[in-house]
Amino acid sequence: MAKKQNVGYLSVRESRRISRENRKITKEFEKRRKRRNVPESEYLTTMKDPNNAVEFDDLHTYFYTDAGTVKAVDGVTFEVPIGKTVGVVGESGCGKSVTSLSLMQLLQRPQGQVAAGEIRLNLGDKAYDVTKAPDEVLQKIRGNAVSMIFQEPMTALNPVFKIGDQIEEVLELHNEEKLTESKMKERTIELLEMVGIANSEGVYKMYPHELSGGMRQRVVIAMALACNPRIIIADEPTTALDVTIQAQILDLLRQLKDRINSSIMFITHDLGVIAEMADFVVVMYAGRIVEKGTADDIFHHPAHPYTIGLMASKPVVGKKIDKLYSIPGKVPNPINMPDYCYFKDRCEMCVDKCSGEYPCEISLSETHKVSCYRYYDMKEETK
Repeated sequence: MAKKQNVGYLSVRESRRISRENRKITKEFEKRRKRRNVPESEYLTTMKDPNNAVEFDDLHTYFYTDAGTVKAVDGVTFEVPIGKTVGVVGESGCGKSVTSLSLMQLLQRPQGQVAAGEIRLNLGDKAYDVTKAPDEVLQKIRGNAVSMIFQEPMTALNPVFKIGDQIEEVLELHNEEKLTESKMKERTIELLEMVGIANSEGVYKMYPHELSGGMRQRVVIAMALACNPRIIIADEPTTALDVTIQAQILDLLRQLKDRINSSIMFITHDLGVIAEMADFVVVMYAGRIVEKGTADDIFHHPAHPYTIGLMASKPVVGKKIDKLYSIPGKVPNPINMPDYCYFKDRCEMCVDKCSGEYPCEISLSETHKVSCYRYYDMKEETK
């Protein structure tokens, strides 16, 4: 057998061993997930604050691969209050989308699993821990209590079905009011008009490829709002759109949130969008939250070196510079994360304590929290 030449090398024997161990782990997770007639008491829970629509509590979502265990989300804790917009921001691969997919329980299984933690979903009269709920219960929650606006509408829509049929499918699946076909068509056209499509009757009969990018995005939003969900997950809904259409979509989301009294979990790379949309901001890096607070806290008083770097890397209107700032270095290997602060090797503001274990969360104010050794001398540690 060839000798181990470098740190990134993994022998076939080692890969097989990891694969066998991971199959045992995922088999146990899948066995629990596929149980039928599970008593409600197993996944019934209580919200820490009844004013929250959803609460992520020490969430760990892992992907069990042949190369090792990828800790995509590694101990995430935050809340989405009822009627508010929470922006989740960070560079690609930091765990934003995996966090939202954990709530929807749409992870790529069997490799992707919620390994630990709770996600408490407020259903009004009761609350469920969706990480413990079986598949048959989750099918009723998805699209009904929680819905998702996906990043690319052309891949989210089925190219061989008409727009009307695709929206009606959502209504039919969650048809608790026993709507007739004519009522469902009426509701579908109402939804298309709600999202600002003028020719709703015409669009109802069209296929996705006959619509522009902005129109398709509006259709995806209409599908997400079909059952008046309690929480809407918007996963970079404006990425593929030009700035004019992007502004229209953001205005539309704001209006619709207030109209149906929903909460929005808004995932994006665009800090400008977050500044315009969010009431609260969560900054993620390498699967963990490094800073969270109100939009004012994050944009006017950024504390973590990573957040400060993100702010410095965005262009400013009226300020002429030759080159935008970029954070040096690269994200650590997700299979073999360091035992110290994940940002240390890229940080330009390190202090002596940074070589210690991963920093705990520090409260800078009632709403503003950060995980950084620079503030250990200023505030008491909180857990």
